[in-house]
Amino acid sequence: MTIETFKREIAAAVKAYDKYVICVEKTPQDFEVSLQSLTKKAIAAYENRGPGMRHGIALDKFVTIILSQSDEERPMCGIYFNLHSPYQKNALPKTVNEFKVKN
Repeated sequence: MTIETFKREIAAAVKAYDKYVICVEKTPQDFEVSLQSLTKKAIAAYENRGPGMRHGIALDKFVTIILSQSDEERPMCGIYFNLHSPYQKNALPKTVNEFKVKN
């Protein structure tokens, strides 16, 4: 299994990225390179998964790739865009109090 195995899925994701996704950190060309790298990692995770495990997963801040065992020789490939905003603040929820260590 190689990156070429999932060429169709990568092409569809790149097309959707170029048309629909606004991202200030990656050009469509950089995104395609990221997809290829993540696909390679997902393949390695899939091929080295433990007994009873059905998936190989690779992700970064923007994309998650999941290879899932199927009844066919070729696993299913899902490419998901992660919801992320560069403007999102990492504030604690109002229900959580900050823990301070006493010296």
